[in-house]
Amino acid sequence: MDAKVVVVGSLNMDLVARAQRLPRGGETLAGDSFFTVPGGKGANQAVAVARLGASVAMVGNVGDDAYGQQLRQALEVEGVDCQGVGECPGVSSGVALIVVDAASENAIVIIPGGNGLLTPESVQRFDALLQGSEVIICQLEVPIETVAWTLARGHALGKTVILNPAPATGPLPAEWYPHIDYLIPNESEAEALTGLPVTDQASAQAAAERLRALGAGKVIVTLGPQGALYVDGQGARHFPATPVQSLDTTAAGDTFVGGFAAHLANGFPINDAIVFGQRAAAISVTRAGAQPSIPYLAELAP
Repeated sequence: MDAKVVVVGSLNMDLVARAQRLPRGGETLAGDSFFTVPGGKGANQAVAVARLGASVAMVGNVGDDAYGQQLRQALEVEGVDCQGVGECPGVSSGVALIVVDAASENAIVIIPGGNGLLTPESVQRFDALLQGSEVIICQLEVPIETVAWTLARGHALGKTVILNPAPATGPLPAEWYPHIDYLIPNESEAEALTGLPVTDQASAQAAAERLRALGAGKVIVTLGPQGALYVDGQGARHFPATPVQSLDTTAAGDTFVGGFAAHLANGFPINDAIVFGQRAAAISVTRAGAQPSIPYLAELAP
C-alpha cells in the first residue's frame, strides 16, 4: 500500500541535557538530567504522521553506527516505511546536542552526519514513493539542493507540498516558492525568511503576506502560545492556542506539521487540519523529549 505522506528529511539522535538556565559563552553549568532520544525534524514529523493517523514513508540517511540502527528501529516500531532510509558507511548519524532550561526554552547544536549526504539522486531512487503519496513534507536539515529537487518534483507530480523552513537562516531561493503549497514557519523562521520582525498576529500576517507575494501558496505561521495564523488568497485567520503548562517545546513544531499533514492526507478541510495539529502540539509540550512527546491519535479523541 502506498504511503499517504512521504517525509524527505533528517534523522538525528538527540542528546538532551536539562539545566536551570542555558549557559553563557565560556561558562560551565551543573545540569539536572541527561537522556538520549530519537529526533531530527524529518523523523519527528514522520513519527507524528504515523501516530496521528496516516500512513507515512521516510526518505533520509543515517550513519553506520549504533545511533543509526536505533533511529531506524524507532521509526519501524511506529509503522513508518523505512525503505528510503539509507546507511552511509564511515559516517556518523546526525546528532543534536540540546540544552533545555527550567522555562522550557532550548538551545541546539546539530551535527549533520549522514543527513548531509542525502543527495537529489538519493531521493530520486525512491520516486515511486513520491508518486504514490498525497502529501510530501520537507525541512531544511538536509542539503538545500535536495530540498529544491524534492519540492520541484512534488509540485510536478501534483502532490500537496509542505515546507517547514527549519532551521531558517535567511531567505529561501526565489524559485522554491511556486513549488510550495503550504509554507509553515514559526516566528523566528518567518522573520529570517522575510527580514520582518514577527512578534504578534499583525506582524505575522505581514510576514505571511510577503511570503505569499513571493509565490508560496498558503502560509501558516506558528506562534507558540499565541496560536497560529493562516494566510491564503482569501485573507488571514487566527487559530488560538490551547492553554497548557509547557515542560519542553522540543518537537512541538514537528508535531504540528505531522498532525496537519496527516489530517490533510486523510481528506479533512484545512481549518480542521490546523486545529488538529495544534491540539497534538499542545499535548507534546507537556512532555519531555522529541519523539516521546508526540501523542497518539487516541489521545486526541474529542
